[in-house]
Amino acid sequence: MSGRTTPDEGTGRRAIRSFVVRAGRMTDAQRRALEELWPRFGIDFTPAPLDLDLVYARRAPRVVEIGFGNGEHLARLAQAHPERDYLGIEVHPPGVGHLLQRAQALALTNLRVIRHDAVEVLTQQLAPESVDGILVLFPDPWHKKRHHKRRLVDASFAHLAASRLRTGGVLRLATDWTPYAEQMLEVLNAEPLLANRAAGRLYMPRDAQREPTRFELRGERLGHAVHDLEFERVA
Repeated sequence: MSGRTTPDEGTGRRAIRSFVVRAGRMTDAQRRALEELWPRFGIDFTPAPLDLDLVYARRAPRVVEIGFGNGEHLARLAQAHPERDYLGIEVHPPGVGHLLQRAQALALTNLRVIRHDAVEVLTQQLAPESVDGILVLFPDPWHKKRHHKRRLVDASFAHLAASRLRTGGVLRLATDWTPYAEQMLEVLNAEPLLANRAAGRLYMPRDAQREPTRFELRGERLGHAVHDLEFERVA
């Protein structure tokens, strides 16, 4: 899927996707989960805003995780906070299958999954000011300079994510690639709908609710510093 494009909200421009769907190995159990559990936990992509009160059959604080990997972190959050609703967005089938397995094993009722491009989901399926939190943990840093245009977190994404947060909602990000952290900080500081919660510092202390992901642990083994960012919707 490399090189495919998607429209930016309200601009008519075309943007390069921030991901490539890789042919990762899927287990038989993950494949069965996609087939059998999708009707229970999955939401098909449609270019129309979701009624989240209808989806979850209640009104509650809602958090979106973009690019949840194998879903372990998201499943733990949903289990620890039954008073909140969680929506995971991921394109890679093995990770989606793994999360569906965990959701069933934990009997989670507050978790749903969309398997689609996150920018299109935010643009077309999530209404403005409809969620209370957005998580972007260890997105692909696209290390090579010629690939920087593929990075998810840029000025257009910062505005789109901020527009989907309610006032007081929080965008949380983490990366173990310092140049990407610096780019995130620059574009998020420039977004007028957002304010840095780091209280005079550049970055936040590590989020205590976030258990280390496999990407974070790998980064630590390689000697990479992990940077946490938190920005609040202020207007």
